[in-house]
Amino acid sequence: MIASTIAKQESKRKAVSILRVVTILVVGFLCGFLQAQEIASDNLSQLIQHAKVESASEISAFQFNASTYASDTRNLPIGVFDSGIGGLTVFEAILGLDQFNNQTLQPQPDGKADFENEKFIYFGDQANMPYGNYAAAGKEDYLRELILKDTVFLLGNRFWKSSSNKQPQFNKPPVKAIVIACNTATAYGLEDVKLALQAWKIPVFVVGVVEAGARGVLESQGSADTSSSSVAVLATVGTCASNAYPRLIGSTFGAAGRRPPQIVQQGFVELAAAIEGDPQIASKGSISDFINRDIANLVEQHRKSGSTSPISTIILGCTHYPLVRSQILEAFDRLRSKEENGQKVYAQLISEKINIVDPAQLTAKELFRSLARNQLRSSATQTVKQTAKQTVDFYISVPNPNCASLQITNDGALDHNYKYSRMPGKLDVEDTVNVPMTSSVLPKTSLNLMQSRLPLVWKSFQASQQ
Repeated sequence: MIASTIAKQESKRKAVSILRVVTILVVGFLCGFLQAQEIASDNLSQLIQHAKVESASEISAFQFNASTYASDTRNLPIGVFDSGIGGLTVFEAILGLDQFNNQTLQPQPDGKADFENEKFIYFGDQANMPYGNYAAAGKEDYLRELILKDTVFLLGNRFWKSSSNKQPQFNKPPVKAIVIACNTATAYGLEDVKLALQAWKIPVFVVGVVEAGARGVLESQGSADTSSSSVAVLATVGTCASNAYPRLIGSTFGAAGRRPPQIVQQGFVELAAAIEGDPQIASKGSISDFINRDIANLVEQHRKSGSTSPISTIILGCTHYPLVRSQILEAFDRLRSKEENGQKVYAQLISEKINIVDPAQLTAKELFRSLARNQLRSSATQTVKQTAKQTVDFYISVPNPNCASLQITNDGALDHNYKYSRMPGKLDVEDTVNVPMTSSVLPKTSLNLMQSRLPLVWKSFQASQQ
């Protein structure tokens, strides 16, 4: 009896001891996590405070002149940004949208582009791309800073004529609205941008692509029973790590009183950079190699999970991926037909017909609605006789040769280790500069993709070069 009591007490003592250790570890982890979040928030707050100035003579790196927004902004351009050229797929959808009557604003086509009299500025932060790898490198805080810097650039008038110039210029028009045409940037920075715009108290709104993608999944399912199928999210590692799509799909279906489908994600490490024509990535394999490898990993992961729900819907969760849509579908078709020991091991896990959800057009529609709701459509669209002409200015980031700390590769790109080792909060370091996008600063791969897949963008790009 005594021995039994002692044993019970000893067991209880060990359990209490283990609980204390676990509690210490958990508290330590949470404290570290909260401290890291606080540091990130402090750096973002520093940038937000630094960015807004009230005089054109005060403008330095990562700043904009807020006095511009004191007058009517309707005729300012709309800003669209991405980590590179991938956002041009969203921009193509914006340029080609005809879902509304331009006079009545009713949701019916009128044979005219919905944004035919709007001006645009497109910015691709190519020097710092791909954004999807920053979170995996433990640099989520620096990624969030990059996203806010992109926003500040669009709001301001500061740019560089070329990277060889010693001083910037100050005649870029600011924007009246911002489209984050990047899934990773939306997932990690949309709320930061919204908070910053509120803090700056300027009449500018922002639209992101992830929410549009979640709504697109709901629309693609119709009235079908979603419990018997799966949705595959193809995105960057960073977007997958954020869990933004599963979270928003769940809330979107919940708000509609529907049961959400099973979701499986695959983070593509090199694909976005390969599509951009990054020479450091191109040396590792072809675009098809990366697609085949990562989709095979996705489907194998789905098989190992024990799920019997076939993948019937694919979300192109990176704006680069619509450019290789056919190659993605071909990879799924090959896997569906693949045999091992006389059996098609993946046939039951991939539907014969796959729905593709591309958030681009839904984002374009949301932009139109938001412009109308905020009464920010170009004044030329308010009259029957329209005289304005659509214009587009393209900008891209490149390494800054005047930055002493810069580390670049032989082909002139930011060194990989340098790129992913940078710390936030260094607002006196301008290691990349934003210059007009020209044929000479774009890889041939990017130019070919624009010309062959994005006709409206290509037409606008050619016009901007004249």
